[in-house]
Amino acid sequence: MSEMDDLFAVAARELQTMARTPAMIALSGAFTLTIVAVAAAGSGARGGFVPLVLDLLPFVELLLPLLAFALCYRVILADRDHGEIDVLRTFGVSRLAYVGGIYLGRGLTLVTVVGVSLVAAGVTVLVLSPPAPTFLALNTAADSPLAFVRFGVLAVLFALTTAAIALAISAAARTTRQALAVAIGLLVVFVVGIDATAIAGVLSGTFGLETAPALLALSPNGAFRTLVFSLAVDSGSSASPLLALVGLFAWLGGSLLLAVATAWDR
Repeated sequence: MSEMDDLFAVAARELQTMARTPAMIALSGAFTLTIVAVAAAGSGARGGFVPLVLDLLPFVELLLPLLAFALCYRVILADRDHGEIDVLRTFGVSRLAYVGGIYLGRGLTLVTVVGVSLVAAGVTVLVLSPPAPTFLALNTAADSPLAFVRFGVLAVLFALTTAAIALAISAAARTTRQALAVAIGLLVVFVVGIDATAIAGVLSGTFGLETAPALLALSPNGAFRTLVFSLAVDSGSSASPLLALVGLFAWLGGSLLLAVATAWDR
């Protein structure tokens, strides 16, 4: 078998595992229901696609890393503990094919859940928003479905980035307790740590206000938020989306390289 065949075989195994694991199905369902409930209960769906994005942003920023970490933080560690890595190595499966296959399978699962959730949330705008008054000249460009599509694309990129980070944790950790501790620690840093550091630094004068976007780009969450406000909502933010994009891709690429390097000992 070629390396690509090995990669797709591992990916197929992961997709089957996800489809047969009740806990993962329950987590995916809970995520979808939460996103749809937030969309239906909030005022955003009744105001249009841009208000819906603003309603969903904090929940997606918090819940997506939790879902990605739950899907990926133990997968390589479990294969190592159960001896499956040793079996795959006897068949000549390379590190790259193994890690790539896991990332492809788990990533497809994650993207499917995110996509279904956001499509269902977007439908609430069509169902709940009142019809536009015909006697008013409205600027429809300010609230276009394209804004929600851009938000969805950025959410997928954010999901794949956090999945790569979780995969790196799974590869580098040697015990479940170690993997869980690192995962929880990183989630805390991503969600509140870097934001709090940036705010405290600006308020104390340690950092200038112009350096805040660069500090936020250090966190996948901060980079995702910056991209949403810059590209999806068009809030007039002065932050450059390029720095946030570089930050997200650096986390994604660096995490996958770490996972490949640490998947097993030489």
